[in-house]
Amino acid sequence: MNKNAPLIVQGDGTILLDVSTKHFEEIRNFMLVFAELVKSPEYIHTYRITLVSLWNAASLNYTSEQIIGFLKKYTSYEIPKNIIKQIETSIEKYGRIKIIKENEKYYLISEDKNIIDEILHYKLMTKYIKAEINNNKLEIDATYRGHIKLALINIGYPVQDLAGYKTGEPYHFNMRTKLPSNGEDFALRDYQKNSVEAFYADGKPEGGAGVIALPCGTGKTVVGIAAMYKTQTRTLIIVTGVTACRQWRDEILDKTDIPPEDIGEYNGLNKEIKPITIATYKILTYRKNKESPFVHFELFFQHNWGLIIYDEVHLLPAPIIKLTSEIQSMRRLGLTATLVREDGLEKDVFCLIGPKKFDIPWRELEEKKFIAEAYCYDIRIPLDESHRSDYVVSSDKVKFRIASENVLKYTVVKKIIEKLQGKNILIIGQYLDQLNEMKKRTGYTIITGKTPQSERDIIYKKFKTGEITTLIVSKVANLAVDLPDANVLIQISGTFGSRQEEAQRLGRVLRPKKGENKSYFFSIITTDTKEEDFAHKRQLFLTEQGYHYELLDKDSFEELEFNN
Repeated sequence: MNKNAPLIVQGDGTILLDVSTKHFEEIRNFMLVFAELVKSPEYIHTYRITLVSLWNAASLNYTSEQIIGFLKKYTSYEIPKNIIKQIETSIEKYGRIKIIKENEKYYLISEDKNIIDEILHYKLMTKYIKAEINNNKLEIDATYRGHIKLALINIGYPVQDLAGYKTGEPYHFNMRTKLPSNGEDFALRDYQKNSVEAFYADGKPEGGAGVIALPCGTGKTVVGIAAMYKTQTRTLIIVTGVTACRQWRDEILDKTDIPPEDIGEYNGLNKEIKPITIATYKILTYRKNKESPFVHFELFFQHNWGLIIYDEVHLLPAPIIKLTSEIQSMRRLGLTATLVREDGLEKDVFCLIGPKKFDIPWRELEEKKFIAEAYCYDIRIPLDESHRSDYVVSSDKVKFRIASENVLKYTVVKKIIEKLQGKNILIIGQYLDQLNEMKKRTGYTIITGKTPQSERDIIYKKFKTGEITTLIVSKVANLAVDLPDANVLIQISGTFGSRQEEAQRLGRVLRPKKGENKSYFFSIITTDTKEEDFAHKRQLFLTEQGYHYELLDKDSFEELEFNN
């Protein structure tokens, strides 16, 4: 036991990591395999072991011996016995119950007859069981394959589903080796190839359902297309919005020989069903009122899909998670930059979409030049005195907004732009009044949720060609906005404590750049306010990935210089 070791494992499942250790990156990368980051101030980071984090580790074939051995190697004090027990039992539970298929019948099996007995006495399971075959085997109703997995995960038994998947209607196509968009050679990068292989698993029952976690800007869309190529079947792709629909369509046309007439868009503007159909979460969850049915859910059942791709799976709406319990016979791929969900439904995603199949640290890809080198700055400014009295007497929610809309931020934005002349800049914020005021003061083009899709497409094109170099965007640009040349993002306000949002916004400027492969992320925060409290929470995920925010006050920001 080394009192100077960098880890302290505590009895409540939290783990403290001293960031000053020379092995910090190595330790952090392994911690991400089996634990979640809780908070990350300057010197000590706090992680927490959870059931889902341990089950994800088990799904990636990590053993309890590896995890406990790692902790023993780096901990300052003896690991509490209850934590060792938690790791052992949680890892061991993954796969102790399996769903298999034999002669067109579906079974729950376990080598432990006590588990089978527990299932038989679990009231929620009785309606799903058709027959008790023996002490280790139960015949189940395949219609409720997803419901069974949800029921069992809620009593601590993550089911390993080995029943396989239907092939769906075949649809054959080829990947290109040269891109029509730029004439360059094209091939999957190693990590893209490895992630697809991990998902597909040579077509075996062990593969076919799961989540691939890759940073923004690393080609998750290409990974999805490569998974389509592996399966060669009709595919339904579900995305965050119409802009994402168009970007998926463009990428498919650029990377494959699929003809345009075989790609359909299913959203508020179009209702096309084609062999490759790209739908939005919004249209699929549309209903007239809370009591009405989801009228577009039939899209899942009335067509012989062989693969469903959930883009940005961390944003998957709860109704579609619930629906996914009905379509367990289809292959399912989730794509995301972060497994963090603000609604706490990670367990449901793990259960119904599938476990994590592939993950890679952001910094590792940055070092290999697959994404831009990122510089993150947190600029702290005082609240404008004219709003101080209103702030003091307001509710917490109103305080957050007053701090977020601090009028002193406009001056800081102007100075950032002056310091980074010649860069391609996105200014992003939460509040439309603030963004419209920014447009009024600067004259820059703005995109909000009210901007028609046709107009958005024109503006994005102008930004890509350099006709526009600075663009104001609302939170509609958090996701799936393909602006590869954007290399500066200025965040003037954000959503309370959303870690997802911080990651997605940095992702807007992480795509690799020609020449100087650098990007800059500025977050302007009103100090000593509610906004400052939530800023710490938002930054958790990026800190977990190894990014460091340089904290600046007004004076230190003034002294900051960049090489343009």
